[in-house]
Amino acid sequence: MLMVSGIVPGEVGQQPVPAPTGIVDDDAFWSMEINDLLRRLKTSVSGLGTSEAVSRLSKFGTNTPASQSGTSILTVFVRQFRSPLVLILIFAAAVSAFVGQSQEAAIIGAIVLASCVLSFTQEYGASRAAEALKGRISRKVAILRDGVERSIGAEKVVPGDVIRLSAGNLVPADGIILDARDFNVSEAVLTGETFPVVKAPGRSAPGASVAQRANAVFAGTSVRSGTATVLAVATGQRTEFASIAAALERRVPETDFARGIRLFGYLMTEIMLAIVILVFFANLLLHRPLIESLLFSLALAVGLTPELLPAIISVTLARGAHAMAANGVIVRRLDAIENLGSMDLLCTDKTGTLTEGIIQLDGWLDPDGNSSADVLLWARLNATMQTGLKNPLDEAIAGTQGGDARLTAFAKVDEIPYDFIRKRLSVVVRTKDAEDLLITKGAVQNVLNACGFVRTAKGSQPLDDTLRAAIDEKFRRWSADGYRVLGVAIRHIKSQGAGSRKEETDLTFAGFLLFLDPPKDGVMETLAALAHRGITVKVISGDNRYVTAHLADALGLRADRIMTGEDLSKLTKSGLFAGVQQTDLFVEIDPNQKERIVQALRSCGHVVGYLGDGINDAPALHEADIGISVDRAVDVAREAADIVLLKQDLDVLVRGIDDGRKTFANTMKYISITTSANFGK
Repeated sequence: MLMVSGIVPGEVGQQPVPAPTGIVDDDAFWSMEINDLLRRLKTSVSGLGTSEAVSRLSKFGTNTPASQSGTSILTVFVRQFRSPLVLILIFAAAVSAFVGQSQEAAIIGAIVLASCVLSFTQEYGASRAAEALKGRISRKVAILRDGVERSIGAEKVVPGDVIRLSAGNLVPADGIILDARDFNVSEAVLTGETFPVVKAPGRSAPGASVAQRANAVFAGTSVRSGTATVLAVATGQRTEFASIAAALERRVPETDFARGIRLFGYLMTEIMLAIVILVFFANLLLHRPLIESLLFSLALAVGLTPELLPAIISVTLARGAHAMAANGVIVRRLDAIENLGSMDLLCTDKTGTLTEGIIQLDGWLDPDGNSSADVLLWARLNATMQTGLKNPLDEAIAGTQGGDARLTAFAKVDEIPYDFIRKRLSVVVRTKDAEDLLITKGAVQNVLNACGFVRTAKGSQPLDDTLRAAIDEKFRRWSADGYRVLGVAIRHIKSQGAGSRKEETDLTFAGFLLFLDPPKDGVMETLAALAHRGITVKVISGDNRYVTAHLADALGLRADRIMTGEDLSKLTKSGLFAGVQQTDLFVEIDPNQKERIVQALRSCGHVVGYLGDGINDAPALHEADIGISVDRAVDVAREAADIVLLKQDLDVLVRGIDDGRKTFANTMKYISITTSANFGK
């Protein structure tokens, strides 16, 4: 029987765990009828009431996985004693106590304890501060409460909530799909499967594995395309993600600085061991007392130790994180500060970083290049009625005035969400005459590939090579002038109440949409500042080569060294390794190619930073030495980043780089001064 602790009448006994719960482990909710599941969860397709949700949140706790052991007070304190330098001091204190020199042992022990306590207070305080800063970029979820869609923090989701998901969202809880449209989910974090999995309502076998539960979604996975309505069943520690959280914990590569400190500790250990042996036996050869010889050699070894180094590192990292937060840079992982300071290559998209990011719809033209009110009307219907991935282009279309009175004559029937394979979005609308119209908007070439006709002044004509060449010539010309160009196509379809991808054939190409996103003021100076700091900027964009080259030329970047996604797909690993070093603009790039580019650049010996905010940026953010995102990024990108910018501005990043380098320099100063002084003794 399915049970929700504290909800099912007649439940007896203690709670399995005193934490957020959904259903008991042996209940296969993915194999149950939806109506039965709704009844047992005491909810409905309209969601929970506010009072009931508050009650469940109070009873079950927040929707967070089990606390990581590394964040407990005791674990953080014990971790301070793992440094090779600290272990050397502990060994010296132990030897002193063993030979009866309790006073020396007490002094050394006091030094070790003071160093570790200081290091602990700084590290634990920094971790608490980091948690507080993360609250400023907390993840939001769209749910139904009292039958109305609302946005709440993901940690407040409870069993019985009805959740709305779309492309770019991280799934907040384990649940069953109530409704879905072209819904694809990346489950690599749970199953290791590289490609997104298609999800749809239905039932799965009770014994189905996670990968086989096509009607269910799981916390921690991410939505790649489409939309869905999901009933939350398991939250917090009862999710599949939480059950294997320890194994799934992201293994962050050791930074060069951390590796250097560790090797420095080993070097000091070897030197001290050599000194102890050499001095001890030298004293014995000189017929000095055994105990005095041992203590003297140990004293020399202890004197070489920069005993406050662990504390100094923690202090400088914590102060660096606070300074960067004051400048609009939130550090999600303290070790990333050192990587940010040593970064020598930055990969970034152009929208919002090199450009203003405030996109304006500057033209709506028919295939002949003339302004067309019909094209604007169709574009507005498409942009305002789609419910999938939100993007600046649709916002620009929706904010453009024109055809408002005609909009009310249409009602939405269905939509075919955007995905990164088709690179287009379609909606089906119905007129008052009960005639259905499919409106498609997307990348010009991808829209053309679905077209069989062109709407001209002479009427609809078959799309032949001459018309295609004319359309392509206009597309290239406008792109070279700095416009981002989309295509619009239509098709009258039979009234059937739903649209599917198979309807995106034999469309009639209706016209173009021209968007303008000018270069950001002061970005040329910022690029010069990055170059002055030894940081090269490479642009990785899904936009076409013409508009990207135009922007690069306007900003003083090299626009002649370009690699397209098509060119990249033909390269072997070694070929890409050689090609990326001679390329400044990567254009028309598919999502899965970004990670390959970053990987190749790292293989060349660069410390690579990657700035991204989209769904398709997450793999590259993980692959980069330093993943950088912005607070307005989609969930999956923001969670993959090491650094989060509160403002999408390269100036903020430059200040963060300076703070990172100051932190690194302060630590190195202490090592240099202390080591030289100790050797001088």
